[in-house]
Amino acid sequence: MKPIKTALTEQAGVTPQPSINPRAVALWQQNKGARPTAAALIEGIKQHNRVALSRAITLVESTLPDWATEAEQLIQFCLMWARPCLRIGITGVPGVGKSTFIETFGTLLTQQGLKVAVLAIDPSSSLSRGSILGDKTRMETLVNDPLAFIRPSASGTTLGGVARKTREAMMLCEAFGFDVILVETVGVGQSETLVHQMVDFFLLLKLAGAGDELQGIKRGIMEMADAVIINKADGDNINKARLAKTEFQRALHYFPPKETGWIPKVQCCSAIEGAGVNEVWQLIQQFETEQKQNGHFEQRRRQQNQQWMRQTIQDQLFQSFMTHPAVQEQVSQLEQQVELGVISPFSAAQQLIERYRANK
Repeated sequence: MKPIKTALTEQAGVTPQPSINPRAVALWQQNKGARPTAAALIEGIKQHNRVALSRAITLVESTLPDWATEAEQLIQFCLMWARPCLRIGITGVPGVGKSTFIETFGTLLTQQGLKVAVLAIDPSSSLSRGSILGDKTRMETLVNDPLAFIRPSASGTTLGGVARKTREAMMLCEAFGFDVILVETVGVGQSETLVHQMVDFFLLLKLAGAGDELQGIKRGIMEMADAVIINKADGDNINKARLAKTEFQRALHYFPPKETGWIPKVQCCSAIEGAGVNEVWQLIQQFETEQKQNGHFEQRRRQQNQQWMRQTIQDQLFQSFMTHPAVQEQVSQLEQQVELGVISPFSAAQQLIERYRANK
């Protein structure tokens, strides 16, 4: 039998290169188990050290109890040092071109001298709990821009297309000195309320001719949107995009006016060609100017802080409940009984709550 020829066969006399950079291995071994203190991270953020910012976000995203105190110190620092910036939430169904739009839009902003932070949220698998975190690979230009910072995070079990600590990450970016923060969401449909509750401007990307016009007109996400952008308005899709723009404009007239007095706008753009992207930025600037003049900008920020407090209470109470020894003793047994249909989920929950209350 003849040997199988393959391009992967090593040539004789050629020393194969190591599969892993030995310098990277040495650096990992050196820092293994090492964790900078909150004070060191704060000093790094003051000096605009991007590594310190990345590690600070990792710290506040951690669920380890030992890290909670230092994470709280970081947030307190952010409250004192945070500078005014514009928070923009960008959402849309998968495939609408969110990453391409963000790269083109972010590059437009950095060309104007603005510092841009991108918090990209990747969906987590419900089976493996893993996430690809590959947004940087789709933003090749922006990732190499010295005025831009891209941080992918996993959504985990959080609903609404955001990560569990997106608010805290935004606070860190504000303390770092960014002018604009872009939050790219998973795009899970009509359950993106959490994103709307933490940004100043909520941008909804749509596609023309994709069969989702009726879905997009439904109440919920359309009521939250401050602007609807028909993306991929290029090539043979231009006429379809213009028709979709007219349909969405008509649909918006059926929704009640916003308390802020802002009337949502509909525009077309091509992120891949850059057409119409500058007009989107002008629209956002118009929104910011009007909202600051009528006082609704700061009012919305105050309301968001209240919602942040309530959400934090819910998260901490749930964490305290699930880690309580009395609950852990019985939760596995009750989960099995619920799976087998022996007791109802309501009864199991009531038993756990009563055990928690009795052993506080």
